[in-house]
Amino acid sequence: MPRDTLTKQQIVLAAVDVLDAEGVNGLNMRRLGAQLGSAATAMYYHVQSKDKLVVLAADHVFGEIELPDLGAVGWREAAATLARGAHEMIIRHFWLIPAMSTHLIYGPGKARYDEHCLAVYEAAGFTDRDADQAAATVLMFVIGAAQGEAAESAWRAQLRRAGADEERQLRDTIAHISEIAQRFPRLRARTAPSTDAAAAQPAEATFEFGLRAVLDGLQSRLAADSRPR
Repeated sequence: MPRDTLTKQQIVLAAVDVLDAEGVNGLNMRRLGAQLGSAATAMYYHVQSKDKLVVLAADHVFGEIELPDLGAVGWREAAATLARGAHEMIIRHFWLIPAMSTHLIYGPGKARYDEHCLAVYEAAGFTDRDADQAAATVLMFVIGAAQGEAAESAWRAQLRRAGADEERQLRDTIAHISEIAQRFPRLRARTAPSTDAAAAQPAEATFEFGLRAVLDGLQSRLAADSRPR
């Protein structure tokens, strides 16, 4: 595809596809050009560097998060919707967490999300810096909650690039983790086989527990700040 018909948007979307499959280490301009049927020089014509492309791709995926209507729902429901949307987006795009550790992610997609988060916490009653802190606290929880699944996806992508057997490596790793857990009584009890279906909590339940705890804490903070002094 000639560089005058190729668009930056096409390059960013193709980069997201490559990043979803192979992570940040699997992205390069030559590979991307081959996928788009264009020369690597055409990539650089539209995007100055791989680092710039990672930032553009990260900002693009923030734009996937659905924004709740503050006129239709309360602040807690809106905050939970934003948190769930961000969590699901990070799980879909596992490479975002390592990218955020090495790149300053900002652009219209991230700004749109940040702006709506601030509006939610201002609607709740937080003012100025407290609204900033509330939004940052929830996002930090979301990123932390997504870390485990994102790390496994990144590890699998690394194995694929190396041509390794994913499932065999996963079985070996789980066996090694279980062996270590046997040395510690609480971990040993949790890794023992169980017939209790209720005991096996899905990742979504753990996320929802943590999200409720964080929002409960913010609500308590609001109540404390509103009491007469």
